[in-house]
Amino acid sequence: MLEQASYDKVFKQHDFTTEDISNHEFSDCQFINCNFQECNLSSTDFIDCSFDSCNLGMINSYNTGFKDVEFVKCKLIGLDFSICNEFIFQVSFKSCQLDFAIFTKRKLKKTRFEGCSIVEADFSEADLFEASFDQSDLSGSVFSFSNLQKTDFRNAKHFNIDPDQNKMKGARFSAYNLAGLLGKHQLKIE
Repeated sequence: MLEQASYDKVFKQHDFTTEDISNHEFSDCQFINCNFQECNLSSTDFIDCSFDSCNLGMINSYNTGFKDVEFVKCKLIGLDFSICNEFIFQVSFKSCQLDFAIFTKRKLKKTRFEGCSIVEADFSEADLFEASFDQSDLSGSVFSFSNLQKTDFRNAKHFNIDPDQNKMKGARFSAYNLAGLLGKHQLKIE
């Protein structure tokens, strides 16, 4: 049975799907090749933790705290970040699968999304000030009434953003991906 609080532990190839880990606390822990799919992580706090090659698809994230948490090569499909604890939330993603994730109204200032698949995710009303989507695929993702000021899209792929519906002052784009800002005009850019 898992302790209510875990500090400075390494969990390798652990299957959490058979355990109730709601209302737990993990601090300075590493999770490597662990399975959390569809787990109830409600009211659980992860502080200064890292997840490497883990499956967190469809977890219950109600009031879950992710403070200074790094996700690398993780599956986070369908994860609803909008219901996580807003006061304990600071994350980064590298080579992760975030398809169908929900970031509605989430504060994501300076968040790094590096080499991620973020297909059909919802960033409506999210604060992405100075965030970065380096080498990330944003096919079908929604940016509506979002703060995209100083956000870096220079190496992002397949995004479709309406500048009239978002705050975009200082957002960064490269010449080759400007078509993602003109989709609503149905122009043919060659």
